[in-house]
Amino acid sequence: MAAQSTKTVFLTTLFVFTISVFCSQAALDGHYYDQTCPQAESIIAQTVRNATIYDPKVPARILRMFFHDCFIRGCDASILLDSTPENKAEKDGPPNVSVRAFYVIDDAKAKLEKACPNTVSCADVIAVAARDVVTMSGGPYWNVLKGRKDGTVSKANDTTNLPAPFLNVTGLIQSFAKRGLEIKDLVTLSGGHTLGFSHCTSFLPRLHNFSAVHDTDPSMNANFASILKSKCPNSNTNGDAGQVLDSTASRFDNDYYKQLVAGKGVFLSDQSLYIDERTRDLVESFANDQKLFFSEFVSSMIKLGNVGVSEVGEVRVNCRKAN
Repeated sequence: MAAQSTKTVFLTTLFVFTISVFCSQAALDGHYYDQTCPQAESIIAQTVRNATIYDPKVPARILRMFFHDCFIRGCDASILLDSTPENKAEKDGPPNVSVRAFYVIDDAKAKLEKACPNTVSCADVIAVAARDVVTMSGGPYWNVLKGRKDGTVSKANDTTNLPAPFLNVTGLIQSFAKRGLEIKDLVTLSGGHTLGFSHCTSFLPRLHNFSAVHDTDPSMNANFASILKSKCPNSNTNGDAGQVLDSTASRFDNDYYKQLVAGKGVFLSDQSLYIDERTRDLVESFANDQKLFFSEFVSSMIKLGNVGVSEVGEVRVNCRKAN
């Protein structure tokens, strides 16, 4: 995912929600660093803000980084570990090649090590940065629960477990359920695609030779399909070509759901949320009520941030390698 406009709205606080901790092996705390590193969140926020000014793609990439990290081994910053001659790490798995923006986390971590050595985990940096890019792009604010430890294992093969853009709702439900996430979380967290961009390869099969009966996916709005076909011909060789995932790709809002209702979902997995009766009502509710979407997004992000969290691990000095 990548934002396309240089305009990024920086809002301080739109909504503040107090959410109880969901299932986790370790107790996280919104005030975890209040005594040991009280400036931690301001350091992360400033780093993210500066990076976004120079690269408007940062918010989408940081948000995607958080999702992809938590979906593999839980929220343990395993996505940040570099590959070695002996091991190909998660960041080099096919779904993560376009995540990028790792340098933003590196920069924030370096500043934190100067201010509070050996204190703030890389996993917490990602979680806080994900909140910050949402808020800075016009979305809700919440108190991030902190206290995660960093993992030491990262394998590229594990990225095959990430939800693919061609999955139907049944496949998506199963994938989310393995992480302790429910149907509401699936629909809500998919709204993160409001800050999204995709290259043609992720949706090209919907445009050409979709089935024996239809050349193009019939669930796609015909005019929208024509636009995408012009950008992504069947013989597409432009690796940079693609499409934003909603019409306000630099702003965090509920337009993503409005696009699904209009048949303009880019991924098959996205459009399936409106086609399937198990998820359609939620899509329509979020399309009609942005405040409801924001509230549920906060709840689901906190729930996602507790996936796989445990007290086993370390606080990495360098996020790219284990201590």
